[in-house]
Amino acid sequence: MVRVLLTGAGGQLGTDIQLAAETRSDVELLAFDRDSLDVTDAESTSSTVAEAAPDVIVHAGAYTAVDHCESEKDHAHAVNALGTQNLVDAVNGVEARLIYVSTDYVFDGTKSDPYVETDTPNPASVYGRTKLAGEQAVATLGDAGLIVRTSWVCGANGANMVKTILRLMGSHDTLTFVDDQIGKPTFTSDLAETLLTLAARDGSGVMHVTNEGVVSWYEFCREVLIAAGEDPDRVRPCSTDELQPPRPAPRPANSVLANTRFAALGVPLLRDFREPLREVVEAIGQQGTT
Repeated sequence: MVRVLLTGAGGQLGTDIQLAAETRSDVELLAFDRDSLDVTDAESTSSTVAEAAPDVIVHAGAYTAVDHCESEKDHAHAVNALGTQNLVDAVNGVEARLIYVSTDYVFDGTKSDPYVETDTPNPASVYGRTKLAGEQAVATLGDAGLIVRTSWVCGANGANMVKTILRLMGSHDTLTFVDDQIGKPTFTSDLAETLLTLAARDGSGVMHVTNEGVVSWYEFCREVLIAAGEDPDRVRPCSTDELQPPRPAPRPANSVLANTRFAALGVPLLRDFREPLREVVEAIGQQGTT
């Protein structure tokens, strides 16, 4: 059994990691939210990790409010960059491994093909730059550090685009979403299981892990309406340049991550995103009726 310390336990990914751990016999999970483990406090982080004595840390905690990061640069840097460095320092003290959940936003989105793990990052946003700084800290761990990049994360818990679309669907006859930004939606229920699997086996470097299926945000919105039993033709496409008001943080036009290294492990790839999407839409609907 592997002893796993989880950061960000109160978030949508952290919640599903805890649920996934309940069904596994190979993982003992110690879950910490931001109140019980403030990664921006180096001394507290070091003492908490030392006391927990984990075999692996899964660092799912982050400041992910992409647009707010543009105006809250210091906070984004403190959590995503310095907080990760504090965990790296703590890991060195207990000889554990660190799995760091990163993002497609470390790329600028100008590549025409899917991004592979060896592509050079070039983030265009504060969020992307602070997450890349976290990656660079984890890379210093060598064989003890694994960077898992993912994209377009959604789940039944917390704020995400699926919930936004369902909310807008109830108050607008038509919805408008951009059709010139593409990526792979990734669902926390599937990602959580994979992160625990990776925690239970050796691995280092960089790995992309997403659900299968490439769509634009316009196409994704249509899929959400289909999953909800609504008419997808209620969705209208627009370009990023047509968005009013413009979003504060630039988005990568191409966020597609190739799961090259993950596929080479010989474990099943994550499902086509439409399957967990249907499950999440159903779960959100049940939440609304309780």
